[in-house]
Amino acid sequence: MSHMTYCADDMGRDLIVLRGEIKTPPLSKEARREIGFLLRMLQEGESIGMPHARPMPGVGSRCLELRVNDAGKTWRVMCRVDPDAVIVMEVFDKKTRTTPARVIQECRKRLKQYDNITGV
Repeated sequence: MSHMTYCADDMGRDLIVLRGEIKTPPLSKEARREIGFLLRMLQEGESIGMPHARPMPGVGSRCLELRVNDAGKTWRVMCRVDPDAVIVMEVFDKKTRTTPARVIQECRKRLKQYDNITGV
């Protein structure tokens, strides 16, 4: 599994991207900035609740679904907040009311692989 790591400063958590991209396009510049702002809040140890983030215990402990509305799309960023990192498992546009079962399964699989590699 390859992943990208963006190191935080001394006051925050690293940002690790296992899958997905946060770039323009396909996200608008505003949506990309909002996702970046929410991820930075998590890196700095802040809690985010509805309407910007929803807990996802079905994926795993400390997992969240960040929610960003964009021009004609609703973006979701599946992530887990660890003591030393924020791990992004998936970025996708949500088309239904519920999170697709395949996304939940893939996120669980990616976290398991990540935990095995890092020895968590």
